[in-house]
Amino acid sequence: MITGPLRSKIDKLWLEFFAGGITNPLTVIEQISFLMFARLVDVQETRREKMASKTGKNGSQRAFPADRQHLRWSHFRNESGDKMIAIVRDELFPFFREEVSKRTALGKYLEGAQCLVPKASLMVTAVNLIEELPLTQGDVKGDLYEYMLGKLSTAGIAGQFRTPRHIIAAMVQMLDPKPTEIVGDPACGTAGFLVEVMLYLLKKYTSEKMVWADEEGQKHYPGDLLEPHRDHIQNRMFNGFDFDQTMLRIAAMNLLLHDIESPCINYQDTLSNSFVEKYPAEAEDYFDVILANPPLKGSIDGDSVHASLRSKVKTTKTELLFLALIVRMLKMGGRAAVIVPDGVLFGSSNAHTGIRQMLVDENQLEAVISLPSGVFKPYAGVSTAILVFSKGGRTDNVWFYKVERDGYSLDDKRTKLPEDQSDLPDLVQHWAERDAKNKSDRSARHFFVPVKEIRDNKYDLSVNRYREVAHEEIDHIPPTELVADLKQLEQEIESGLDELEGMLT
Repeated sequence: MITGPLRSKIDKLWLEFFAGGITNPLTVIEQISFLMFARLVDVQETRREKMASKTGKNGSQRAFPADRQHLRWSHFRNESGDKMIAIVRDELFPFFREEVSKRTALGKYLEGAQCLVPKASLMVTAVNLIEELPLTQGDVKGDLYEYMLGKLSTAGIAGQFRTPRHIIAAMVQMLDPKPTEIVGDPACGTAGFLVEVMLYLLKKYTSEKMVWADEEGQKHYPGDLLEPHRDHIQNRMFNGFDFDQTMLRIAAMNLLLHDIESPCINYQDTLSNSFVEKYPAEAEDYFDVILANPPLKGSIDGDSVHASLRSKVKTTKTELLFLALIVRMLKMGGRAAVIVPDGVLFGSSNAHTGIRQMLVDENQLEAVISLPSGVFKPYAGVSTAILVFSKGGRTDNVWFYKVERDGYSLDDKRTKLPEDQSDLPDLVQHWAERDAKNKSDRSARHFFVPVKEIRDNKYDLSVNRYREVAHEEIDHIPPTELVADLKQLEQEIESGLDELEGMLT
């Protein structure tokens, strides 16, 4: 989440576009995104140049050939307004469409992309303001996009809220994806899960001697141990689907900026009939790992839902249909971590009970992780949980964990707190060390519940159904002693009043 001066800069940039005649919010987001992308491509190019000088290897192909260096952000931003807008409109955009798109997944999303900035003064203002944004710090670009998305009048109606980066990171660590696996997200949005998987692999598969720090002290992991898997990582590993073209464009740019040059990012409603028709391989028994935060609450036209999903769960609620979809998309033995609204855990309808029964009886439900209700604030106050499961297998025990602190304040400000005020490191650690043979303390933050008990409770998966609240015993003073103390106090008060009265007469 962005606050203070950064928020003011985005608001100012937004108003500048409106004043310049671009009043469609989606168009504003697209144009700002393209300019952010232009700057980040240049930042990435600079990093590659530094890496090449340190390692003596050129690495992957450069984004800008020698004769196109003037198209780099660091070059054209110093030009006059008229020359700047000419370069961006007449050269940079065509370059992205015709050259960058040839070797990346951006091609299908850059088709028809145009620079719609109408005048040089607006271009100068936009470039100067974007230059001031801390785009290279953490996941600021994702936060910026989330804030801009919040300006749309339709934002959030279908539950499209960006998943906090630290929650994504914990989910990725728990599933521990391998560089040989195929990873998917059926409602990928800006590709936050897919990007985090790549960052996880880079960190895990970088030899110690190759880690380096930049001028700001930020560590970089080139992932040298991933070299045998580069072709798979670049061309088959990362798969995402969404029915929002703007989201997909941002997703493709985001992945490209994390060195994933040819991800399989596709425009598709994965709940619809057309998914199976257009992507028959990916639609069933395809993925080793799925990480997702599908639309939290919504509904879909029942006639458009594929029959294989309706046969599993008769409902139009997207949060239930996506769970059935994810099970179908996984290979046998494939694993998933999915964020769901709490209602999925205890809803009493046949559809709610049926989807939980399917996860428990036909697959291996491994964990239910309760998240604080403020995780998605200020955009939504819905309570959520993470379901971790594997396709097929057998459920014997389910591991429950109650996250009470995620490292940020749970109000609308979502202020970052000291590192020791987050349960997420403890969650990841105990997940790796979990053992159902150990005796579970139901009053603890995490514990196992036998599957029979879950079945006996109509497949209720809410943590509070099984967690025992530890009550501290308090020694109370006997009533007779309390009465005696009150009498003694009354006597002392009466004596004091008599003494005060004597002093006044």
